[in-house]
Amino acid sequence: MARIFITGSSDGLGLLAAKSLIAQGHRVVLHARNAGRKEETLQKIQGAEAVLTGDFSSLEETQALAEQVNQLGHFDAIIHNAGVYKASAQQIFSVNVLAPYVLTCLIQKPERLIYLTSDMHAGGRPKLEHFKTGIEQINYSDSKLHVLMLCKAVARKWKEVYANGVNPGWVPTKMGGANAPDDLQKGYETQVWLAVSNDAEAKVSGRYFYHQQVKSANPAADDTSLQERFMKLCEEITGVKFPEDGK
Repeated sequence: MARIFITGSSDGLGLLAAKSLIAQGHRVVLHARNAGRKEETLQKIQGAEAVLTGDFSSLEETQALAEQVNQLGHFDAIIHNAGVYKASAQQIFSVNVLAPYVLTCLIQKPERLIYLTSDMHAGGRPKLEHFKTGIEQINYSDSKLHVLMLCKAVARKWKEVYANGVNPGWVPTKMGGANAPDDLQKGYETQVWLAVSNDAEAKVSGRYFYHQQVKSANPAADDTSLQERFMKLCEEITGVKFPEDGK
């Protein structure tokens, strides 16, 4: 039995992944943006170990959430599922980019890390020159490229952790819309599989998955010089340093 923490799990793919993992007998801690969303989540799901709260548009709340997670003890896997699409550039940057960086740095290191990205990352650009000035130039596609850059940097630096990115597809969630063409079940199965499976195919690192298959990603995600600049900028903006030794 594994213990998993899932960000952004009050609805959509995060909630579906949580329900699947709980049904398999795993211990799952959920995350909601605020107290109101927490109460809604508790009505939607049975058997969760806890529901933590924190608004990722706030650096202080993100840091506080990391402390809440650590107070609960060790987790075997963390699924960085939270994300926003129709939002301001500042919200997209804070929630999609800075929050997973900060949580990765501050939460006690698990055995597995899963980062939700998107096929739209393929059209994204690093735009690192806009991290401090001109944040309005960063869009959703860029943010999902940044998530994959983070994932691949973590995989390179923490050799003992399985860190992978997942494109869930364009699925009919609140974010994706009712007419989205991809399979909803397949939209959450890969992250569940990566979190708990002992299949050799799941015990890998630095990969980009779509429906349990490794796919090619935007080449910028694999550029180690870009990864290093990205990590340094995130540290400068948040004041949170990535623990290079993995401790």
